[in-house]
Amino acid sequence: ASSPTSELASRLQAKVVFSIGGSFLALDKNTGVGFCWGDSLCGSECSDEGLTGITDVFSNGWSFVALNKDAGLGFCWGDRFQGGDCSDKDFTGITDVFSTSAAYLALNNNTGVGFCWGGSLRGDCSDKDFKGMTDVFGFLGAFVALNKNTGFGLCWGDSRASDCSE
Repeated sequence: ASSPTSELASRLQAKVVFSIGGSFLALDKNTGVGFCWGDSLCGSECSDEGLTGITDVFSNGWSFVALNKDAGLGFCWGDRFQGGDCSDKDFTGITDVFSTSAAYLALNNNTGVGFCWGGSLRGDCSDKDFKGMTDVFGFLGAFVALNKNTGFGLCWGDSRASDCSE
């Protein structure tokens, strides 16, 4: 009989491991198949997510996002109030995902279309136009999107960290 440690070690061969807090995701680089374990509050359970064909993985400390760019699918799990629920989002055409400590921005760099989810105080972007933005940064409770060519910037999220009116 194999021990839990040897079983985990055999399942981790040829995999990349991602972690947040006390939760982990192991992703097979060749197949895009993943499995999770760890702290139940922030992402240890992903068996219902159907993690196949995964091309990219993102996290924010409370949740995970796994993208299958080829199929235009996004899978989110972990704390649902901190980005772990994206069941109402369409990831078709999404090229990048950025995060704060509690929210995510999914962006199509080619069209400038983006959407946010997670902690609304730290990332509501429903009124933002990302067309022309060349760089995006997420930190603690806020995002900054910049257009290096024009010097224009957008800030949103926690008001204590996102006022860029000056």
